[in-house]
Amino acid sequence: MTVSEQTVDLQPPTEQEVLTEITAMLAAVLEEYGLDDAEVTMESRFTEDLELESIDLVTLAGQLQDRWGDRINFAEFLAGMELDEIIGLTVGRLVRHVVDRLQSAGRS
Repeated sequence: MTVSEQTVDLQPPTEQEVLTEITAMLAAVLEEYGLDDAEVTMESRFTEDLELESIDLVTLAGQLQDRWGDRINFAEFLAGMELDEIIGLTVGRLVRHVVDRLQSAGRS
């Protein structure tokens, strides 16, 4: 679904729907390392569990923007965190951020 198609949706996606989409994005990134079978859960940590490097997070940021447009600014999300929070960032925290931003966008 493109960004323009998403704007037609009446309801913002649920956490499970966002988790499914982010899992697919991560699978594409992890596939480059032969880790496409890694289990992604809400508790998975980007750095420690999924072993993503900063360049992988840049790739993910691009995928998030391609999917949800300017409503999801990954760099802005990270900028509000301390270094230890970024290192310990979980998929679940990102999922909740995406859902919150999409719900906020839907109300405006």
